[in-house]
Amino acid sequence: SEHPRQMVSSGSQLSAPDSGLEMAKPQVAVAPVVMSKLSVKAPEFYPSGYNQNFNQNFADSSFEDGYGGYLTLAEYVQDFLNHLTEQPGCFENEIEQFAETLNGWVNTDEALQELVELIYQQATSVPNFSYMGARLCNYLSHHLTISPQSGNFRQLLLQRCRTEFENRDEAAKGDEATRKQFHAFVLFLGELYLNLEIKGTKGQVTRAEILQEGLRELLNALFSNPVDNNLICAVKLLKLTGSVLEDAWKEKGKDDMSEVIQRIENVVLDANCSRDVKHMLLKLVELRSSNWGRVLGTSSHTEATPENDPNYFMNEPTFYTSDGTPFTAADPDYQEQYQELLERVDWFPDYEENGTDFSGAGEPYFDDIDDEMDPEIEEAYEKFCQESEHERKQ
Repeated sequence: SEHPRQMVSSGSQLSAPDSGLEMAKPQVAVAPVVMSKLSVKAPEFYPSGYNQNFNQNFADSSFEDGYGGYLTLAEYVQDFLNHLTEQPGCFENEIEQFAETLNGWVNTDEALQELVELIYQQATSVPNFSYMGARLCNYLSHHLTISPQSGNFRQLLLQRCRTEFENRDEAAKGDEATRKQFHAFVLFLGELYLNLEIKGTKGQVTRAEILQEGLRELLNALFSNPVDNNLICAVKLLKLTGSVLEDAWKEKGKDDMSEVIQRIENVVLDANCSRDVKHMLLKLVELRSSNWGRVLGTSSHTEATPENDPNYFMNEPTFYTSDGTPFTAADPDYQEQYQELLERVDWFPDYEENGTDFSGAGEPYFDDIDDEMDPEIEEAYEKFCQESEHERKQ
């Protein structure tokens, strides 16, 4: 503590003036530099729900040190869910370690129930997390080792969804807040149907049959109470799962999707929904009529032809005859009309047949070219023109 004072004293002696004139020189005042007290790591610079310490905590987590400083399972899981919400691109890189840590932590029925509830709440309460939540559920259903008597992860998840499913009619008739929560559940169940894989005894992968039937009943509940936000939720669900549901129903010989479309048409005619919502419903009917926007390509071993491929002429240009009639490659007399077009159009109006510019000299490239062809080239060119004319007449 004495050392700095000695340095100051020594410095003052070295800088002491030798004369009175130097003492009289005015000293220039320097304005103090204002330094911000706000750190770059301040909470103001992070989105709400983002834990800036999560990456380090998660990377340092291990079974011996209390899981990176997390005291409870809920704290650890919720931090990871928030982290995944803010940075969904980290899923592939971090999900394996997350599942490994859970296998060391989740070793009781209560802990597994808590894990299911945390993920369910995040997927149905945080906007845009339903897809990521469904992917997370699918991964954990295959990689969590605990399987208590009360049921494994997938079974407990479906039981939790059934609790909400059984209240579907009351929720669809409820107030705005109740319906909003119900719609989040509906869309999560749709994502779960698309992403939750069930492996059979022979190794085949299928979707959960119970979810397929559940989505049908949820659509009935939404259309039975045709207020605007219920109908919008139904449109979103069908855009998400419509093609997959219809394929699955057709495999069973069912025509359930036609019944759903008929229900939509009745709603458009009878319900007192807004004009915009009716427009959305009609667009959905149009989407289904186009096979949900899917283009079925021809078989790999079969060459595409106008007979077996309806889109064969899709990318062909449209031309016009001399009288303004449009024609394309799909027209029977396409070749004749196209040849007529070639003869009618002067493709190089500014140049003579031998390439000389009518506009006169000035272009350095053309100025260097002789007007006459080499005799051998000229003879070959005339022969080519005669053969072309002969083929055209045939």
